[in-house]
Amino acid sequence: MARRRRSSATESLKRRKEGDESLPQVEEPDSDRRLIAIFVIFFILIPAVSIVVYKVKFDHRDLQTETSIRHKGIVKTNISFQEILTDHSKASENSTTRHYDYPVLAYITPWNSKGYDMAKIFNSKLTHLSPVWYDLKSQGSGLVLEGRHNVDKGWIQELRSRGNALIVPRVVLEAIPGEMLRKKKLREKAINLIVTECKEMEYDGIVLESWSRWAAYGVLHDPDMRKIALQFVKQLGDALHSTTSPRNNQQHMQFMYVVGPPRSEKLQMYDCGPDDLQFLKDSVDGFSLMTYDFSNPQNPGPNAPVKWIDLTLKLLLGSSNNMDSTLARKVLLGINFYGNDFVISGDSGGGGAITGRDYLTLLQKHKPTLHWDKESGEHLFMYRDDKNIKHAVFYPTLMSILLRLENARLWGIGISIWEIGQGLDYFFDLL
Repeated sequence: MARRRRSSATESLKRRKEGDESLPQVEEPDSDRRLIAIFVIFFILIPAVSIVVYKVKFDHRDLQTETSIRHKGIVKTNISFQEILTDHSKASENSTTRHYDYPVLAYITPWNSKGYDMAKIFNSKLTHLSPVWYDLKSQGSGLVLEGRHNVDKGWIQELRSRGNALIVPRVVLEAIPGEMLRKKKLREKAINLIVTECKEMEYDGIVLESWSRWAAYGVLHDPDMRKIALQFVKQLGDALHSTTSPRNNQQHMQFMYVVGPPRSEKLQMYDCGPDDLQFLKDSVDGFSLMTYDFSNPQNPGPNAPVKWIDLTLKLLLGSSNNMDSTLARKVLLGINFYGNDFVISGDSGGGGAITGRDYLTLLQKHKPTLHWDKESGEHLFMYRDDKNIKHAVFYPTLMSILLRLENARLWGIGISIWEIGQGLDYFFDLL
């Protein structure tokens, strides 16, 4: 898919160049001055003004970020595999200075232990840390909160000795939604289980993930059930906000809520839309927006095209002229620290997610040429495996991450990272 776009762009560029070359061949003396004026305006004045505007809006920010990177000069589109292999582990010795002023939520998974180490090292660059530990499940006619066996108290203690990032474990609502949402006692039980766990374990709050499961069960297609579901989220947030933080009795517990991006410009019943965010905003401290997984093995391509990200933000927040800045600051743009290795030969498709470790192995083995796709704002490369099957690999780079950070900054929103154990060490220099 990416190759077709580039081929089309190349042909378009060729046609434009051919058209430009034909201009000097027009022999109309009366139009010479007009041509000169057009040349001056389009090729001198407009670029000059653009440079000035760019410097005013971006230059101080880019310099602030990039000068902190010890490997200045590799935040670029024409990066080579050798540069990545050489520099990926050389994160700046200054692991505490923040360059991104808005909230940064970072997920950590038990099955990828590197994330635990990254959280300790770069604690001060992050505002919220969410270990993926808990599931709220149906059990008989009741509910049970599972996951305490995943908790590492020693890790939490070390985190708090190193920085001020808030510990907000993720809770996935696995309970059968039709039963839980219809019964007031079960809703109250769910809220009580979560708040009690936060108190006993001295967390700073939680991240709740339920929307995608509710959508899969068809709950959100029913207007009455949808209303109850939103009210439950609001009640949970209010319950956490009425509970004092274990570390600061002047603050309440935090509540972050995971939402998926709308899949089309026309909102569907199962989409979390702008009205839903407005309804919940006073009860939610941050909306973790999953702006990744745009592509899949059946439809391979970039992980999170920048145009798609912008369309999503415009749909949820409106234009910059009438945007609710209070709501915007609570939106956390999802940034993937993982990539995808897609099979693109034949009709079968295949492949899937890869971590930084997988990515480095592919670079070492295949020594590929990386290409920058301007349409998506991502790097990719192609290779053939031992069975001569062709693959396309999309994985974040310093340039693609910086592009998304600057975009989020212009919107005035935070970011959420899935997940920090899957990235490369020097990604953190950009934060």
